[in-house]
Amino acid sequence: MRMLEQFFPEFTEKFSELDAILEENRIIDKKTFEFICFALAIKARSQPCVLKHYKGALDEGATVKELSYIMALTMREAAGGDDCFTHGTLGDWREILKGNVDCGCEFDYTEDK
Repeated sequence: MRMLEQFFPEFTEKFSELDAILEENRIIDKKTFEFICFALAIKARSQPCVLKHYKGALDEGATVKELSYIMALTMREAAGGDDCFTHGTLGDWREILKGNVDCGCEFDYTEDK
């Protein structure tokens, strides 16, 4: 967000406003909030957010064992989702081998703009 702060500060201001709205209207306890954010940060592969919400959960009374469980659960659910998505996307792979595949892309990436 550092580049956005410099070149598009209006965006980062709105982002901060959203954080404040979510905090003001939070209907779950802070520990649960940190657990959810920790899991989302893992899935988003955001190192700063993983660290922030790991620490945040510890500050709210979470144990390393609980966070390990959340981490394992996130990885397991992501693996299941990736498996289902991939199989669903590939569908009838035999048709793909025959060349009967349309990715739906209409943009010509070879055009020089």
